[in-house]
Amino acid sequence: MMQIDPVEVIAGYRQGYFLMDNGDSLGWYSSQSRTVMPLDDRFRYPRSLRRSLNQNRFKPAINRDFLGVVEGCANRESTWISDELKAIYLTLYGAGWAYSFETWQGDQLAGGILGLAIGGVFIGESMFFKISEGSKVAMVMLVDHLRSQQFTLFDVQIMNPHLERFGAYTISEMEYQQQLQAAIQLQRTF
Repeated sequence: MMQIDPVEVIAGYRQGYFLMDNGDSLGWYSSQSRTVMPLDDRFRYPRSLRRSLNQNRFKPAINRDFLGVVEGCANRESTWISDELKAIYLTLYGAGWAYSFETWQGDQLAGGILGLAIGGVFIGESMFFKISEGSKVAMVMLVDHLRSQQFTLFDVQIMNPHLERFGAYTISEMEYQQQLQAAIQLQRTF
């Protein structure tokens, strides 16, 4: 089991690595390219979400149910979040680095995004939903939140069709490192 030292874990993320459990063990990963979510006018969302957004079906919250979001992300069919990684996220949450950006429908957690905030970068680790469109609306609201807090980088790590629908794109490792190092120097509040 990996020793949980929040300072060391955040140091790894500051260098551009991310934690993942491959089923056998937890380890640090990196890639030749990185997927980022735009925080400018390149961000887009499916038209089908406009109705949910206009009807205000969901209310946003930050850390209202952090553990519920971690569990929701870990209990998906395809996940890399092991019990060890859950413990690390909880430690990082307690140290003020990890956050859950949530959508709620009444008193029910509808969906959420789990991530880390370091300076002006938000590193999205995983997302889930319990109510249809809960995580998609969370993505739109999270981008609005990051813009309002003047974050400059939203790292979503690995491309998938869902992220691509929102305008996510891939950059080289060198470009990612430049953006990351500039973003972590900023003083931002999540």
